[in-house]
Amino acid sequence: MVSTRGRLDDAEPTARSGSWEFGGADAVVLYVHGLGADAESARDQAYAARLGLEAASEAPGGASALPVVGYSWSSNVDWGPAKRTADDNAAPLADWLTAWADEDGRPVHLFAHSLGARVTGATLRELADRGRTDVLASASLFGGAVPRDSVGTERAYGAAVEALDAPVYNFHSRSDRVLGWVYRASDRTRAVGHGGISAAATAPDGYADVDVTDLIADHYSYLEPDAGCLSRAVDRIEFE
Repeated sequence: MVSTRGRLDDAEPTARSGSWEFGGADAVVLYVHGLGADAESARDQAYAARLGLEAASEAPGGASALPVVGYSWSSNVDWGPAKRTADDNAAPLADWLTAWADEDGRPVHLFAHSLGARVTGATLRELADRGRTDVLASASLFGGAVPRDSVGTERAYGAAVEALDAPVYNFHSRSDRVLGWVYRASDRTRAVGHGGISAAATAPDGYADVDVTDLIADHYSYLEPDAGCLSRAVDRIEFE
């Protein structure tokens, strides 16, 4: 795990925990959770993503063999503060990704669930500002709780998505009632994780919507083993 809980004001805002013996793994997955996760839940969700990858890929040495690193941030607060904290995690996550690229070098595939999409979007902007668009091998949003037009070329995250030297996939489901009802009521807009990018927005180069409505019936099962949509992610992402 990598955590910024209670550390955002420190000189070194990220702390590592758990086993970092990844053996001969060719790449790693970094999982960024969403709203309402305490430290234990963040760890459990990262582990579920690991099991989901195993279930989705049976190829020896493929995605099923990848280690999953959980990125744990203080999202177990109210919606407004959680969104601000998501933005505040941009620099620490960009720092970590840059250090990993420079010191380890193995490709990182970022998986973001729900409000983790806001952490991701803010981080992509930070990386673009630094000229470090090379630190990710892919970024995937699962049930992304950000406005559906925010990924457009002229919007909050579009330029950063286009600048990234890697594909960005948006796995969305119209059966996701949390996004379809709760998010829409609270932010008075539609989420990119519900129906994909807005028809009025221009998709940036490197961005792709992936409709998983046929697989996902609720907000919390995107990465679950045998119940999520990681099989579709494995089909699209080059895990190397």
